[in-house]
Amino acid sequence: MGIWFPETPQWIWALSSIVMMGLINLIAVKVFGEFEFWFALIKVVAIVAMIALGGSVILFGFTNDWQPIGLSNLWQHGGFFPNGISGMLLSLQMVLFAYVGIEMIGLSAGEAENPRKTIPMAIDSLAWRILIFYMGAILVILAIFPWSEIGQQGSPFVVMFERIGLREAAGLINFVVITAALSSCNAGIFSGGRLLYALSANGYAPSSFAKLSKYGVPHRAVIATVAVCMTGVVLNYFVPDKAFQYIMAAVTFVGLMVWISILITQMKFRKSLTATQVAELSYKAPWAPYSSWFALAFICLVVVLMGFHEDARIALVLGPCLLAVYYVMFYIAGLHRKTKLSREFK
Repeated sequence: MGIWFPETPQWIWALSSIVMMGLINLIAVKVFGEFEFWFALIKVVAIVAMIALGGSVILFGFTNDWQPIGLSNLWQHGGFFPNGISGMLLSLQMVLFAYVGIEMIGLSAGEAENPRKTIPMAIDSLAWRILIFYMGAILVILAIFPWSEIGQQGSPFVVMFERIGLREAAGLINFVVITAALSSCNAGIFSGGRLLYALSANGYAPSSFAKLSKYGVPHRAVIATVAVCMTGVVLNYFVPDKAFQYIMAAVTFVGLMVWISILITQMKFRKSLTATQVAELSYKAPWAPYSSWFALAFICLVVVLMGFHEDARIALVLGPCLLAVYYVMFYIAGLHRKTKLSREFK
């Protein structure tokens, strides 16, 4: 938004986005799904168009006097690993940040019409989505201009279109980048509200969060999630230059803890099954349990590497503090649940 409104403080846009996405989540699940559908469609169409256009520049020299740019930028300017292997290792926490929230697919199973069919389809399609939308886009961007220039002039997607002389398209891509951020915010509020609702319904959070509106939305849980999201607004107000790095580090750490919990739960679940029950599973994790142990080791490695990254290091301080707060809240909720069950039994 700063490209179009450079004088407006960025915390205004953070606040507006959270409030808008919060209101959408309070209306109805159908409205959330409709917005998320269009957000996703805009992203997919834009990225595919960008890859196609970038490919024409690389292969045929479109907008470059029909002189193909080629792929030489991939190995020039210092070649691969110009600053050593450490740069790649330190980037892992930023890479995983892009995938935090992917576990939301487990939440969607509860509201899917045919989860036995649709959830495996969504998971199986993940590999080619990564190849096309992540690796394909990165390949095009790095081939068109040197890696050393990326990130210095705003979004690399926007800069790429400016570089090839399509400034109007750059504005359109900037719009797409904003919708992608809104999509992430929209999905985060949805999942946060449903998780809090589920905790409340099972006695692990205050019972008030289990109440539904007349539209079937856990409105109190959604409002509580929006309130927590306001932390981002506060950071954008006091430390606008570092807000994204701090949020990214905190989200990555908490997200990795969630993944660790899921992996441990999955391994314990598989261990509790008999050979017959394992054979009857309709959708199995490949190479289990070795794949789960590998994923667990990789995530632990990334947590350690965060300690060597200046902007991510703060998460290793704040993260355990957050976990301690969560544990205390869980313990208090557990005591309350036991007391309530004891009274009902009597």
